[in-house]
Amino acid sequence: MGSPVRRLLRARLRTILIVSGAAVAVLAAGAFALAGREGPADSAQAAQTAPQAADPLADRPHGEPTRAGRGRPRSPEPSPSKTPRKSKKKKSSKADSQAANLAKPKKKKQYKVVKSGSCEASYYWEGQMTASGEPFDPSELTAAHKTLPLGSKVRVTNKNNDRSVVVRINDRGPYAGGRCLDLSKAAMKKVGGTGSGVIPVRYEVLSKG
Repeated sequence: MGSPVRRLLRARLRTILIVSGAAVAVLAAGAFALAGREGPADSAQAAQTAPQAADPLADRPHGEPTRAGRGRPRSPEPSPSKTPRKSKKKKSSKADSQAANLAKPKKKKQYKVVKSGSCEASYYWEGQMTASGEPFDPSELTAAHKTLPLGSKVRVTNKNNDRSVVVRINDRGPYAGGRCLDLSKAAMKKVGGTGSGVIPVRYEVLSKG
């Protein structure tokens, strides 16, 4: 037989094991009861918070865009049509060309003075044949001189206003005293002497330089 101390220890150990087993059983029963009480409420709350099932028609898968099979080119998507803009071409007109010609500075003919002098000049406008054989035209810038070669160029300057004109000698005259030139009406108008009839002039015989 064992000693009294060992028997006492064994008895206490049994008591501890029995008490521990009972405590575990009580805890398990309490947990089971608690789970049973909270189950319906949790299930109801879960039912409320659970997302509602979507509309079956809304979840219906959309058809994918039609694609060409393998090995065949895919048809290009239609691009928005753009109306081509017509380029505006400026039409050249006679007015534009004339304006361009007027804008260009005209080159003045360079002449060399070979003879000069002063005298009085008159003008005439009657239609007649000139000494050069051409009909007289009062609208042309011409003049008559007694001795200068026909076709000579002469610059005539009105001493009263310093206006000048270049004329071509195509006739002979004048034969009145003191006058050396008889200008056409157009030439006299250029130098501003038609109102006077006879004006003092300075003349310069020119040759192309």
